[in-house]
Amino acid sequence: MDRREFIKDLTALGVSAGLATGSGLVAPARAASVERGMPYRVLGSTGEKVSLIGLGGFHLGHPEVRDSFRIIRTAIDHGVNFMDNSWDYNHGESEIRMGKALKDGYRQKVFLMTKVDGRTGAAATKQLEESLKRLQTETIDLLQFHELIRLSDPERIFAPKGAYEAMVKARKAGKIRYIGFTGHKSPAIHLKMLELCFAHNFTPAAVQMPLNVMDAHYDSFQKQVLPVLLQHGIGPLAMKPMGDHFILESKTVTPRECLHYDMNLPVAVVITGCDSLPILEQALTAARTYRPLSDREVAALLAKTTRAAVRGQYELYKTSDHFDSTVRNPQWLG
Repeated sequence: MDRREFIKDLTALGVSAGLATGSGLVAPARAASVERGMPYRVLGSTGEKVSLIGLGGFHLGHPEVRDSFRIIRTAIDHGVNFMDNSWDYNHGESEIRMGKALKDGYRQKVFLMTKVDGRTGAAATKQLEESLKRLQTETIDLLQFHELIRLSDPERIFAPKGAYEAMVKARKAGKIRYIGFTGHKSPAIHLKMLELCFAHNFTPAAVQMPLNVMDAHYDSFQKQVLPVLLQHGIGPLAMKPMGDHFILESKTVTPRECLHYDMNLPVAVVITGCDSLPILEQALTAARTYRPLSDREVAALLAKTTRAAVRGQYELYKTSDHFDSTVRNPQWLG
């Protein structure tokens, strides 16, 4: 797909998919099954069945979180099979803790995802090898290029001897199964990455992005990126349903409303951080009680958050460098 065709597709999607419902998208029935109260959906075109709730990896590595082992195993015992992580989370501690929890047969029960920051092949390969050791596994199910926050990131990843070339080799070697990318800064960066992916005859298995009741109003991934993913059979992964804790500080919505809003979108997984067993139970309960929202219910949630969302003040990942780990550690890029 060349640039002109890509932009033409985006224009068509803006007309056909952006005005359909109160949420901005037609949300097709995506449930593959429900087991032990946990809904499962299909990850894009991969055919992989993944839990509606994904366990975020960042919070699990916090020094003050003492129950990470129990959180991970309890989540899996209650049907959560999508595990999120990253090479850089808490200087590797998140992966180390998850690796320990996935022993004794638990690794075979999950779809394991992690991310690398390296833009060069050498940096990405080194980080992947470290992740494999920490997670105590021979294969990562989904490896994602992490934190695309600069317009130059996609070009670096696809440059000769870049990270994409190295991860294709790693996939051929059996070290990873699927490749995707993540980012939280701007839909424009995601769209540029998708453009380069298609130009290289590569369709990502999954793409991760912030989706929530605030994003729907301000420089929206939901409105600009999600339709493109659906058109190409790419598995959408929702993150930051509560914007870390900042959206809750707006006093406009509850945690369950945040989670149900995301679950109502045509995404494969809603990834949420759980730093305690009660917070995990909150996420599990949201998944068990989720029922498709009516247009009126979606419109009511968006009406509650319209004023607070105007300038992105509760979406600091878009409007500040608060979440930009590679701004503080540019050496990770290679």
